[in-house]
Amino acid sequence: MGYQAEPRDGVRWHWTTPRAQDILRRRSLPEIFQLYRELNDLPQQELADLLGYSTSYISRVETGSRTITDVGTLRHIAECLRLPPHCFGITDEADGDHRTVIQLGESVLRLAEIARQAGQATAGVDELWPLVARLEARVADGHTEIDILRLLARARVSLGVALGHVLPEERLAAAARWTGKGLAVARRLQDPALHTHALRHHGNELRKVGLLGAALERLGQARALAGTPAERAEAVVLLARAAGEAGRATVFDQAVEEGSRLLERAPATALFSPFSHYEVQLRGLMGTGRIKRAVDLLEQAPAPGPQTSAQWRIICAITAGEVLMQRGDSSAASEQMRTAIDGAVVHRLPHQLQRVVRASGCLPDIQMQGNGALAQLRAEIAA
Repeated sequence: MGYQAEPRDGVRWHWTTPRAQDILRRRSLPEIFQLYRELNDLPQQELADLLGYSTSYISRVETGSRTITDVGTLRHIAECLRLPPHCFGITDEADGDHRTVIQLGESVLRLAEIARQAGQATAGVDELWPLVARLEARVADGHTEIDILRLLARARVSLGVALGHVLPEERLAAAARWTGKGLAVARRLQDPALHTHALRHHGNELRKVGLLGAALERLGQARALAGTPAERAEAVVLLARAAGEAGRATVFDQAVEEGSRLLERAPATALFSPFSHYEVQLRGLMGTGRIKRAVDLLEQAPAPGPQTSAQWRIICAITAGEVLMQRGDSSAASEQMRTAIDGAVVHRLPHQLQRVVRASGCLPDIQMQGNGALAQLRAEIAA
């Protein structure tokens, strides 16, 4: 489906390598010139033409026999090479704009995450669209500093995750595409934490669109690359989720066992907690055909913690309803499904309503209520 397609343009990435970052930190103009020419396969004459100087001038700069201290000249070079002025020790309006974009972007990402965890993912999408558009415009214009690219990767992933909350199932491929575009940037930046973060979320969105083999591969990579117990725990819980849906009992059991151990080591987050671990285990037992064990586990539900999002509560209500139907308790199952419908309507979660409709085939009243709520929400989304 082309989720990871990304232009392999050397100019887009050449300031992100460790070597380039070291040169920029030292503000070594001779090395900046040499690296730019090397990566773009330019002789001194072509760099001279680009900057509007003579070849001999470029040669003297590269050998260190000519130093440049004039602010106007340095600003001109920074603009031509698509570097922020602070790389040359200059603070001006252009550099201020660069810093503003970074600060604004960080704030938007934090606000979008807070909105999503509060069950207001639509508000997160509204915040993230303009940020992603602005960052992509900067990159298209040649501003490919590592902090801009890192922010772009995170913003793309965050947008994909938010869309994965608010889109109906038939449109969830868009969420997977956005997380895939974020992953394509993250894997190039040699930032293990960012790469793991992107793998985790892309794998989860692939699971939602039914690409379970690809999802398991990404989530397995995320677990292997995780550098902290928290990162590993979040990868493990999503891996167990995907393995359960795929009917991969061995992978599921191993992930659940590891998740149980990590409950003692990793801090609780919105993604990994006793509550989310329980829901994933409950659903995975159903998915791997061990219904009696799921029924037995039903009575061991932990209380939701302060970090438990509205989304997880709704997901767990649906799963509990499915298990209760298997136990033959239609009344209790209907109560759980109604709770899920009410929550999905409040928080505008169409694919959770779709899951209710699929799961409640033997509960016609619930199925009718779910279909009605879904039709209303679809109309609101279309409008």
